[in-house]
Amino acid sequence: MPNQDSQRPASERHVPVLLDRCVNLLAPGIERANADGRRAVVVDCTLGMGGHSEAILQRFDNLHLIGLDRDEQAHQLAGARLKPFEDRVDLVHAVYDEISDVVEDLGFPGIDGVLFDLGVSSLQLDERERGFAYSYNAPLDMRMDTSVGPTAEDLVNDLDRERLLRIIRQWGEEKFAGRISTAIVEARATERITTTAQLVEVIRSVVPAAAARTSGHPAKRTFQALRIAVNEELDVLERAIPASMSSLHVGGRVVVMSYHSLEDKITKRHFVKGSTSSAPPGFPVELEEHKPEFKVLTKGTEKPTEAEIAENPRAASARLRAVERVLKRS
Repeated sequence: MPNQDSQRPASERHVPVLLDRCVNLLAPGIERANADGRRAVVVDCTLGMGGHSEAILQRFDNLHLIGLDRDEQAHQLAGARLKPFEDRVDLVHAVYDEISDVVEDLGFPGIDGVLFDLGVSSLQLDERERGFAYSYNAPLDMRMDTSVGPTAEDLVNDLDRERLLRIIRQWGEEKFAGRISTAIVEARATERITTTAQLVEVIRSVVPAAAARTSGHPAKRTFQALRIAVNEELDVLERAIPASMSSLHVGGRVVVMSYHSLEDKITKRHFVKGSTSSAPPGFPVELEEHKPEFKVLTKGTEKPTEAEIAENPRAASARLRAVERVLKRS
């Protein structure tokens, strides 16, 4: 049975993270397009419940927004929220590494802004039956697109111990990955693990209580790892960041919010690569072909203020980076 919160409209359920800062970072690219006599095009790669998209559309009249999400439920909720702007919006059921194909298919020669709000969305956490949250008992699913692919239940019950160990250690950064993967294999030999509560109990049985007191819920990192594996999130991000950068007009910007170090490392690597001169070390003059095509806009990562975290606790781990395209070679 759906929980009561899931019956509320998206605008009441969702507090967008770092909303003003994201819109302000995107603004110069939008304004430059308008100054050039073009309607700006912005892609919200993680549409979710449409909070960031709504704010962008409200602030800029001469703008077309493309909203991408692999979650069909997100399209329903965001579509209702963005109904007043429907003549300026294209909502596309796609994974964000498909950004280049989507932009081309819609007939746009390039774009002026891209926003990524990575990780699991408020929608997915709130819909308890989706199995993303360790706090509620639900089927062990974790798919962002429920129409395709294996579930977390499939991974937990079908992968061998070594593969489970690599997933939990690498993508959960879990120091007790060995104990947890062994416990999962032993538990499933007796009974198939089909719910979040079963998995949490298995994890609790091997994670020391002292570790849980200092590092939060003992299942947090394992659930993160399984979610990343089910949705191939890091592989998708590795393709999506450079694809979004290459789609920009000069002056366009990419803004990325990440929520754990693995996402942030991928983002940083691509941003640094794009903003670094290719001139050989010691070369006396930087030739035009050596100049970087991008400029980093943030010093390190920007973080939410205490006031923003108080309003929206899910913002606490958010880290923001942004780049601007300053040069485009033909």
